[in-house]
Amino acid sequence: MKNTAWVAFTTTMLIVAGMTHTADAAFCGASSYNCCPTQACAASGDYCTAKSNCTTCYKTVQEIVWDQKQVQCCKTVYDRVCEQVPVCGYKTVVDTHYRDVCYTSCKPCYKTCYRTVNYTSCKPCYKTCYRTVCCKIRKPCYKTCYRTVNYTVCKPHYNTCYRDVCYTVCKPHYKTCYREVCCTGYRTETKTCYRDTCYTVCKPVTETKYVDCCGGSWKTVTETIPGPVSYKCVCDPGTYEWDECSCCCKYKPGCCRTVKVQCPSRTICRKIWCPKIVKKKVCCTRYVKEVKHCRVPYTTCCKIPYSHTKRIPYTTCTYTRECCTKRVPYTTCCYTRECRTKKIPYTTCSWSEQCVTKRIPYTTCIMVKQCCTKRIPYTTCTMVRKTCTKRVPYTTCRKVPYTYNKTVTRCVPRKVHYCITKCVPRVVCKKVPVQCCTPCAPTCEKPACPSCTN
Repeated sequence: MKNTAWVAFTTTMLIVAGMTHTADAAFCGASSYNCCPTQACAASGDYCTAKSNCTTCYKTVQEIVWDQKQVQCCKTVYDRVCEQVPVCGYKTVVDTHYRDVCYTSCKPCYKTCYRTVNYTSCKPCYKTCYRTVCCKIRKPCYKTCYRTVNYTVCKPHYNTCYRDVCYTVCKPHYKTCYREVCCTGYRTETKTCYRDTCYTVCKPVTETKYVDCCGGSWKTVTETIPGPVSYKCVCDPGTYEWDECSCCCKYKPGCCRTVKVQCPSRTICRKIWCPKIVKKKVCCTRYVKEVKHCRVPYTTCCKIPYSHTKRIPYTTCTYTRECCTKRVPYTTCCYTRECRTKKIPYTTCSWSEQCVTKRIPYTTCIMVKQCCTKRIPYTTCTMVRKTCTKRVPYTTCRKVPYTYNKTVTRCVPRKVHYCITKCVPRVVCKKVPVQCCTPCAPTCEKPACPSCTN
């Protein structure tokens, strides 16, 4: 029994001890939360601000800026100058000569002849006849009538009235004043100077040399030229054919055709030029350039400034206001109605039938036979020989010296100044705002009670 009581007492103490440790763990080792100070149990703020602390900082940044700058430059420009230079040359002169040439030609002589031919033709004879035709026609009859129409007219009556209107007039008053002005004038002074000038003179120099000249002689040659081909009209023989209309034989002429005929040949004499080269003594003149110097006077003008005073007039204007009155006319209008009457015409139409007789013409044709005679022309050709003389031109060439001026172009350099715009870089420092975020260290206040330290 004693052991049982001891076990029960031990079990009870163990249960009480376990309950005491559980309470201490629930209230951080204290008997309750009431023993802790109020500052330790207060809220520590927002969770986001508790994590980091963000501030605005300024950072220096370098930036390149491009500035425009005017730069003076110099370039070389070439001007073209034209000069006249005398040059000696040769030109070819062509001389025309004539020689007589005899030749024989055949001239055709044409002759027109006629032959008589009989033929029968049918001639139409026309005759106009008439036939009578009766027909009915409808004829319109028009009649003009009138009807009376009443209408109203508004007649205007005008009346002129007047009203007084006030207006303001600004009257100008002009006044002339003077002020003294200091002016600068210029007078011209002339000065004579001299400069050395070079010029070129061409001197003639005569030389003798031998030149190949084209010469020769004429040689007579006889040639036979065939005659030209001419065309001749030839008629085939005719035939007699039976005509059933006239019950007799009629002559039908043959076909006409063109035939080529060779004319007789002709003999001509012509001269042939046989060239021959001959050396000829020729005097030539050439020009030699020589440079000479001379002093050429020229005049320079310069302007010298001087000061003088002059009076310049100017006008001032002031305005004076003045009130005036004028009568302005205006027109009033009133209308009066008036009744009037007018007659409007209109047309009526009625139809009437009428019987008419008319003659219609028609034409009849009868063919009448008729014997006719006609003359048919034909041409005959005979060749007649004739001796003729003609002048044949020929040319000879010769060289003639002459002097002409040749334009020579040369380039003269000169300096030209001009401005260009360049972009020059420049570094500029400026401050830029930047967000700097720093994490905050956690803070824990010490509890006032000794049980919070555990």
